[in-house]
Amino acid sequence: MLYNIFILLIQPLVWIRLLWRSKKVPAYRQRWKERYGFCRGKIKPGGIMIHSVSVGETLAAIPLIKALVKLYPSLPLIVTTMTPTGSDQVKSVFEKNIYHVYLPYDLPIIMSRFLRKVNPKLVILMETELWPNLIKKTYQRGIPLVVANARLSTRTSLIYKKFNFFISQILSCITLIAAQSKEDAARFLELGLKKNQLAITGNLKFEISITPELALQAITLRRQWAPHRPIWIAASTHKGEELLLLKVHRKLLSRFSNLLLILVPRHPERFLEVSKITMKAGFNYIMRSSNKIPTSKTQVVIGDTMGELMLLYGIVDLAFIGGSLVNHGGHNPLEAAANAIPILMGPNILNFVDICKKLEKSNGLIPVINATTLVSSISALLIDKKHRLYSGSQALKVLQQNQGALQRLLILLKPYLS
Repeated sequence: MLYNIFILLIQPLVWIRLLWRSKKVPAYRQRWKERYGFCRGKIKPGGIMIHSVSVGETLAAIPLIKALVKLYPSLPLIVTTMTPTGSDQVKSVFEKNIYHVYLPYDLPIIMSRFLRKVNPKLVILMETELWPNLIKKTYQRGIPLVVANARLSTRTSLIYKKFNFFISQILSCITLIAAQSKEDAARFLELGLKKNQLAITGNLKFEISITPELALQAITLRRQWAPHRPIWIAASTHKGEELLLLKVHRKLLSRFSNLLLILVPRHPERFLEVSKITMKAGFNYIMRSSNKIPTSKTQVVIGDTMGELMLLYGIVDLAFIGGSLVNHGGHNPLEAAANAIPILMGPNILNFVDICKKLEKSNGLIPVINATTLVSSISALLIDKKHRLYSGSQALKVLQQNQGALQRLLILLKPYLS
């Protein structure tokens, strides 16, 4: 009851926040009806609904979505997200093969309206998306609900324990939690989840592979862009990070004069801002969206397109993963690992500690403390091709050794989809 009152009271603040964000991303002003349970067009009942809050969770869900489309072609597939970037990611990968809608705000009346419209056969929530009213209303309608790729940090677990009675009620309505690890599973059990509601499948983020088509695209693009130039990428960067990385690139250019940097901001609304930062720093740059081919004078390419990060990883010699030199907890390094390239990350890796530990232990990831150590680490990799190839191959090896979560999850889902 208190939760519902709280969600209701903060609605004006939510509107203000959406309007504020829409100054940079107009899409936040659009499709507001969906956020209150009014879906566009007709949705076939009896389908599979998958919720992934934003880009990171959506990327992890992509292999699962592809597998479900292949295994159950007759079942409609509905993917919900909370952000326009998540929506864009879904559309760029699947085009018109699935139905996308924003997940509405977690209020009882709104969720009832939404579930009446969608009427799914199965609901899958990615990672830690525990929305109380969605879970309760799904349970009341007799719809199985699975939390896939579930993770629960020590910090979140301690917070949940303060509301143990409330959380245990929510957990009792969940059909199955497919946890990433034994540690995650143990934390869910401590909160009151029953053993028959729990399975350990591993991490879906490892379920990445390079298709032959993508590999061919990467080879072609590399030949067009820079067949004889070294290239590094700084991916998923944040405010305050780009300037540091451009300074790193400037120092590297004094030693490797033909080095090319691909700079990819995490959020599309910052593409223009980053281009201005790059121009002000005095670099010769082009935007990826211009479809121009870098000349010998081009020093930076700004990756301002959606859904191309895997392709760009495929044409570079090494990768720095953003959000790790500033306090954002880092981003997923496994897409780079799938391309067998060395990975560098700063000290802020809170969001991917376990993955980073595995990669670092195998020498597939090189930790850096600051811009100075980043310069020296990149220099060492550019000088020593043998070391560079070894580090990249080790990163790929870690990825491959930890795969299998998708197949384990599909086996668990089968009884609910037969």
